[in-house]
Amino acid sequence: MIEMAVSHLAIDERTRTPVVLLKEKDGTRMLPIWIGPSEASSIAIELTGRKFQRPLTHDLLKTVIDGLNATVPKIAITELREKTYYAKVFLERNNEVLTIDARPSDCIALALRTRSPIFVKEELLREEDGVDEHSDRSMEELQRQLEDMDPDEFGKLWSGGS
Repeated sequence: MIEMAVSHLAIDERTRTPVVLLKEKDGTRMLPIWIGPSEASSIAIELTGRKFQRPLTHDLLKTVIDGLNATVPKIAITELREKTYYAKVFLERNNEVLTIDARPSDCIALALRTRSPIFVKEELLREEDGVDEHSDRSMEELQRQLEDMDPDEFGKLWSGGS
């Protein structure tokens, strides 16, 4: 497993779909993951440090985990099947570890809130053609289009605004 960090959030201009870009912590490899607007908004909110009066879904999940006296020692993006990534949240409590299947975007949003490391299976970083149906775009082109997004922009995409 390779440790990664959230590098950027962006909008794929062709599909108007949010993309989270993970970068290898001690290297240069990148992994783009196309995600939904609400998950992108949740990630952007945490990256920008914005807080709301009432907890959002990922904040609530963190509160529940804390209330159970559990920790999230890591999250892991573990496989790619039919152009869909699969991930797991690892919960630890009283030296017992539980793994929970989850979408990568939810795992990333939770990892940011719990300050947990994000891991990706090595084979996923070597996939030539499997990251997504948009993988024909070069990584350099995607990186050039990455920009700091206001979380409200993701909401506009969700509602069909521009």
